[in-house]
Amino acid sequence: MPRALLSVSDKSGLIEFARGLRELDWELISTGGTAMALRDAGLPVRDVAEVTHFPEMLDGRVKTLHPMVHGGLLARRDVEEHMTALAEQGIDTIDLVAVNLYPFRETASRPNVRPDAVIEQIDIGGPSMLRSAAKNFPSVFAVVDPADYGRVLAALQASGDDLDLRRVLAAKVFAHTAA
Repeated sequence: MPRALLSVSDKSGLIEFARGLRELDWELISTGGTAMALRDAGLPVRDVAEVTHFPEMLDGRVKTLHPMVHGGLLARRDVEEHMTALAEQGIDTIDLVAVNLYPFRETASRPNVRPDAVIEQIDIGGPSMLRSAAKNFPSVFAVVDPADYGRVLAALQASGDDLDLRRVLAAKVFAHTAA
């Protein structure tokens, strides 16, 4: 069963996207508020902590920075040694990541915003997951923009193997995280 990790601050289109993935028999993995939104919509979802066997900690600052996540994203499916290493460590692949980053710019531009509020909007795990997925775009869909959910679902429904789309999405990730 393919697996998608969904962790978004902008929940636009999330439920429809997740429903589309479930209709295609994808397993959903998620974090905090995203997992709650999915559950509230009646969708089955596994918490990242269940996958990593490690609780979210430090007020959510540490939740996805883990080999069970990044190993599942970065392993090259065409390299036998990578797949053997995953099997030896009990790591499953992750085939799609949908992450949009914390609203840092919006928070920082608010009048009279406290410095600690701005600091908490510096996303670490999100860019790390996106860049891991984009680096491995031949095997992983890296989705940073909710406007791409429909394109991704259409590709998955058509064949599930759209290297050109994954390449375009990876370029969007690198441009977005660099900005």
